[in-house]
Amino acid sequence: MLHDFNTEFETPTPGTDELTLRLAQLLAGEDVAVLLVGTPPKGLAVLSFRPNVWYPGPVAILDELYVQPAVRGHRLGSALLAAACDMVRGRGGALLEINVDGEDTDARRFYEAHGFTNTEPNGTEPMLYYYQEL
Repeated sequence: MLHDFNTEFETPTPGTDELTLRLAQLLAGEDVAVLLVGTPPKGLAVLSFRPNVWYPGPVAILDELYVQPAVRGHRLGSALLAAACDMVRGRGGALLEINVDGEDTDARRFYEAHGFTNTEPNGTEPMLYYYQEL
């Protein structure tokens, strides 16, 4: 599904074989979790956990949330997001971060409808995400 996700949005993908190897390695540890919804799976959420100086428990980032196009609008994404929040809380976490492309208004609307914000508490300026491939 991750390969399908990137293909759908015309984003580079290493291919299903490489993704399978990477996920197998990551899932062998405790820092990455994958949630599935549907039988057979129709959607997934990938979470990464890490320690953070500002919180006593782990902070999680929702690396990916994907629902197959044919079943969108059936609240599977909402179920995955709720399960992700429950998992973070269950591991003692207090923060779930999500990066969204600025032009992806559907994703932004989805996360905002579920209580996520891109401003600091009592702030008005949006938070920005910077990165550099090394």
